This record gives sequence, C-alpha cells and structure tokens, in this order.
Amino acid sequence: MASVWIVFASEHHSTRQISSRISDRLVEQGHAVEVHELPAGPLSPPPDAVVVGSAVHDGAWLPAAETFVQTRAELLGSRPVWMFSVGMTAALPGPLRLLAARAEQPRIARLVGLVRPREHRRFSGVIRRGHLDRKGAMVFRLLGCRYGDYRDWAEIDAWAAGIGRELDGRADRTEHPGLA
Repeated sequence: MASVWIVFASEHHSTRQISSRISDRLVEQGHAVEVHELPAGPLSPPPDAVVVGSAVHDGAWLPAAETFVQTRAELLGSRPVWMFSVGMTAALPGPLRLLAARAEQPRIARLVGLVRPREHRRFSGVIRRGHLDRKGAMVFRLLGCRYGDYRDWAEIDAWAAGIGRELDGRADRTEHPGLA
C-alpha cells in the first residue's frame, strides 16, 4: 500500500470530481489517499507518490497548480508523480479536436518538464455557458463547439487503475523531506 496525495486546482468542479474519482479508484486498490484542493496549506507527512491536476484555461494550468509544481519541482521529481490536465478538447468540432489533441501547450509542457512525471494525461471536462464570459461564449459558438459534460469516466478509471498497479509494484519506500 502506498500513500498518495492528489492535489488539484479546479474552477468549475470538473477537475475536483475527476480528482475524487481517481482517489476512489486508488482507495479501492488499497492505497491511502489524501485529496487536497490548491492552494493548500502545509502538507505533511510526505507521501510515497503524488498525482497533480489542474483545469486548463487559456492554455495554462490555474495559478495555484502552477505555483505548487514550480515551488515543489525538485521534491516532486524525487518520487513517482502523475499529472493530468482538464480542458475542453472534446467540445471542439472534429478537425479542431484533432489539432488540439496534438497541440503542445507551452506553459503546461514547462511544468511537465520540471517534474518529469511518469505520465501526463489530458482529459476533457465539463463546459457550460456560465463558464465563459460573453466574448468567450461568442468564440466558442463561432468555432462550432458544444456545451456539455465530456468526461470519459472509463478512461479516467483505467488511468487511475494503471497508477495503482504501478504503485503496487514499488518495492522501495524512501524517506523524503515534506512537501510543506
């Protein structure tokens, strides 16, 4: 059994719900999980592994998640880490969806490069009219996007199960200083 922190930044609850789902799957596999919404206060004792996620707005993680990764990059790099981003790729029409799925978002890529996680996964979330300002809603409509819940729970469950299996295979449990 591994101790795992799931830390996340969410604006409209989609990333929070995905984090909770990942936690549920890891707990089912026997891991001790703590879920923390960012910004969080001091976090300790240090976990065996960390899952970090954020909603994506304008091609970047939310500031609290960026700050968490930047200020703890060295320590995060010393343990198994998985990262996930929650955006609106699935809400885009076909050709734009394909382009967005292949596009690398530079600010997120820099965070991934700092930590070098076991994996960085991109999930689609929920997009509602109330999530966008007037200009954003107009662009959204002009692009041919559709509002809705695009979370693929089977994909999220499979990803969490994979994390759990990797954690089950860990033989060494090295002590590390806290992430506080």
